[in-house]
Amino acid sequence: MKLPALLRRRAEPAEVGGVARLDRRTKNLTKRLHPGEVAIIHHSDLDRVSAEALVASGAGVVVNAVRSVSGRYPNLGPSILLEAGIPLIDDVGEDVFTLVTEGDRLVVDGDRLLDTEGAVVVSGTLVTTDVLEEQLEQARAGLSDQIDAFTLNTMTYLREEKELLLEGVGVPEIRTKIDGRHVLIVVRGYNYRGDLDVLRPYISEYKPLLIGVDGGADALLEAGYKPNMIIGDMDSCSDAALQSGAELVVHAYRDGRAPGVERVESLGLSAVVFPVLGTSEDAAMLLADSYGARLLVAVGTHYSLVEFLDKGREGMASTFLTRLRVGSKLVDAKGVSRIYRSQVKGWHLALLVLSGVVALVTALAMTDVGGAVGDLLLARLRDLAYWIKELLT
Repeated sequence: MKLPALLRRRAEPAEVGGVARLDRRTKNLTKRLHPGEVAIIHHSDLDRVSAEALVASGAGVVVNAVRSVSGRYPNLGPSILLEAGIPLIDDVGEDVFTLVTEGDRLVVDGDRLLDTEGAVVVSGTLVTTDVLEEQLEQARAGLSDQIDAFTLNTMTYLREEKELLLEGVGVPEIRTKIDGRHVLIVVRGYNYRGDLDVLRPYISEYKPLLIGVDGGADALLEAGYKPNMIIGDMDSCSDAALQSGAELVVHAYRDGRAPGVERVESLGLSAVVFPVLGTSEDAAMLLADSYGARLLVAVGTHYSLVEFLDKGREGMASTFLTRLRVGSKLVDAKGVSRIYRSQVKGWHLALLVLSGVVALVTALAMTDVGGAVGDLLLARLRDLAYWIKELLT
């Protein structure tokens, strides 16, 4: 599959640059990145969600210490940066994190990163549309190996988590009442904003229990909703989300280690620990299903094979089995915003309001009271016109 022709026509960037921001974790970097700054990351197989976060943060340039396309699979992130017109310099090396300090002013010239005096700090590969297309073509050829690995991981997960999947063994005690309710599970994934917006009538009518998976809690807050429960590692959600009053469920490793508990306790909060081998979105679905949710509506969760691989976790195989476990209860809202748009236009509403006003005025005019009110309004309008005339003269 070829890249869009629009990308082919985009010219390579001339000299650009700005203040440098560095972080080995892209999601941490985007929280403090300002428009026009140089984002220096360490992100092999740059995924779509991270790329969209870089675009939303207004990155002027993205410099990656490693290859943004490793060749494992055709990941989606680099093409999103190019579509947004953001230059991408790849594989500049690990030294960039010692040679550049946060706040340094840098200039990007082609595939080189320069200091303010023009000295070369590091250099790499400028990812153009032709370069990216070649890399993705090679990555597509390696998809069969990834499918084999995905299958192996699926079988491993099934062996280790069969009691949880089949009988719900290991699900923690929670105070939130779920039985018989609709549950909306929000992951800050693909198209989550658009799908949440389209689901507003559903949320208003059915009042589902709202579960935010890590950063999905902030997505709910941004949309004007308060999460009832937050599940995850607690490394992607804000303090405001954690302190919103939602019940907190920390996703722990299978051996019981739960790094997220430390952050929760540092805020003076308490949390339930849920050890499960899969992802946090799997934990949310399994928890809701085990406690008798009537319907599960998922926003921003992963669905296709490429999306599973784009998540960058071998454990994404668990999501496949989790979906089999919850079965027909699950309704995936992914892409709803793409196939459904409200057909009500602004001028439709204006016309409706105008027709109502005309009908009201007509009805009043047909009565004695309406006539008296009309005469009074006309008198007041004449007084206003006379006052304005006197004021101007």
